Order: sequence, then structure tokens, then C-alpha cells
Amino acid sequence: MASIPSENSRTLQSGEPLDSSVLNPPQTEGSLAWRVTGVLWMVRPHQWVKNGFVLAPIVFAKEVSALDLLVKAAAAFGVFCLLAGSVYALNDLTDVDADRLHPVKRYRPIASGRVPMSWVLPIVVTLIVISLGVAAFINWAFAAVGLLYFVQNIAYTKKLKHIAYVDVGCIALGFVLRVLAGGLATGIQISFYLIACTALLALFLGFGKRRHEFAAAARTGRQRIALESYRAGGLDLALTLTAAATVATYLAYTLDSHTRAFFHTDWLWTSTLFVILGVFRFLFIVRKRPKAESPTQEMLRDGPFVGIVMSWVVLVVWVVYNLRPGG
Repeated sequence: MASIPSENSRTLQSGEPLDSSVLNPPQTEGSLAWRVTGVLWMVRPHQWVKNGFVLAPIVFAKEVSALDLLVKAAAAFGVFCLLAGSVYALNDLTDVDADRLHPVKRYRPIASGRVPMSWVLPIVVTLIVISLGVAAFINWAFAAVGLLYFVQNIAYTKKLKHIAYVDVGCIALGFVLRVLAGGLATGIQISFYLIACTALLALFLGFGKRRHEFAAAARTGRQRIALESYRAGGLDLALTLTAAATVATYLAYTLDSHTRAFFHTDWLWTSTLFVILGVFRFLFIVRKRPKAESPTQEMLRDGPFVGIVMSWVVLVVWVVYNLRPGG
């Protein structure tokens, strides 16, 4: 592939105003406290909300009042947060050269020099040892899934993220493994619907992220290897199909006779409205926030999207735990 001119030279040649990322290069020197906070940023605590899927089994099994299971679920959540942090750090270390050329990613702690590269591997090893140690203490089956999650993410970082559609499949597998891990940690049996909804939702979000990156690549000329094999039409079709399948599967779950009997309610289906709203809001973010680093990251800062998710949570909790129509 032909080399791409730097943002600085490209802007100067076009005669357009310089981008703020050029005028304000990343800070490279600072205090020890500044570097330590960089380490916290490196492991992406704002992304740990994804590990909420570890808690899904205990919520939908109506066991949140069981203190022993709640403690195990919280510990499992913590394990996956540490594992995810180690994966993010390794991914940034692998992509450091490419990140330094990106107008947004150049500010990441490793790419900017805020976290010295010599710190990264010791930090990663420490996170892995602590997380897998706690996982083994919970139970070995949970530890095995945690290890599989880590290995799968390393394979994704090294090779699989460069293969179109396989890369998104790996993202979906990561979410499914979170759900399975939550069930194994607490001893709760996982339903088919929970696995199916998780996989479809993750595929939808993954294809949305790739569609956003595809549009950004067309605008800036920079793109990841896997995007070379994607096409806009194919991504749009994948988004449409996974969006429809996610909503349909969730609705089928809420209307299933076993679901209604278990929760003693016929009203869980009403929460599908917020699933539909969330799907459309995410599509809006994908198409209307072209300068965002990632739509999956942007949605966590988007007020309407967060409001939709919180409304869904409140409604589900109310219906599942409190509402008894006709009671």
C-alpha cells in the first residue's frame, strides 16, 4: 500500500486550517503522578462497562438478593475488568506506530509516551496473574473461560483483527464468553436466549464500529487492514440484519412461555421498545458522529443513548422484580 502523507503535510498542501491535533501535539513529559494516571487511562476503565455482561446471568435469574452469589458475580466482573485492561494495554503496545499517526489515537498513553513502553509488559503480567489467581479461587471452570477470553483477545490482537468479518465475530465471542463466565462463577444456568441476544447485539455493535471506521477511512485515507476487504453495502446489510435479529430474538425471549412463567409477568415485552430505540440511536451515532474515535465509545458519552439504556434497566428491574399485573 502506498504511504500516506502525514496529517500536517496533507493539510498544508490543501490550504485548509490545521487540525487541532497538529497544533496541540501530545504531552510527552510530566510528573510520576501524571504517568500513573496514564496507566489508569491505558487500561480503559471507561470501557469496563462492557463487562456488565458478566452480571447478566445473576440479574435475569432473579438472584441479585443472594449475597453469596452477588459477591461471586462482583468478583467475576472485577476479574474481567483486569483481563480487559491487560488486553487493551497489549493492543496499544502492538499498534503504537499506527496510533502515533492517528489524529485521535496519538494521545493514547503509550503512543504519546505518557506511559513508557518498558512499563507495559510488567503491568500486563501483574494484571493477568492477579485476575487469573482470583478466577481460580472462584472455581476452575470460570478460570478456564477467563483464560480462553484472554487467549482469544491476544489472537485477535495479533492476527484475527486483520480478517474481515472474523474480526467482528471475535468481538461477539468475547461478549458471549463474559456471559458464560458470569454463569460459571455463580453456578447459574445460562439460557439460549441470553446467549443469542448477547451474540447478536455484539455483532451489531461490531459492524457499526466497522461501518464508522470505513467512513472515516474514506475521509482521511487511513484504514486498518481488515477494512480493505469490507464494502459499505456489505456493512450496511450486516447492520440491518443483526439489528433486526437482535430485536426479534429479544422480543421472542420476552414472549416465551418459560420466560413469562419464570418472571410471573406478561409485560416484559414492553422493554423491547427501549431496545429498538437503542438500536436506532446507535445507528445515528455511527452515521452522524464521523469524527468520534469509536461509536461504541461515543455511545457511552451520548446522553440520549445512556438515557435509553437506563430506562431499559429501570423498566426490566421493575417488571421482573416488582410488577405483578392483576395481583
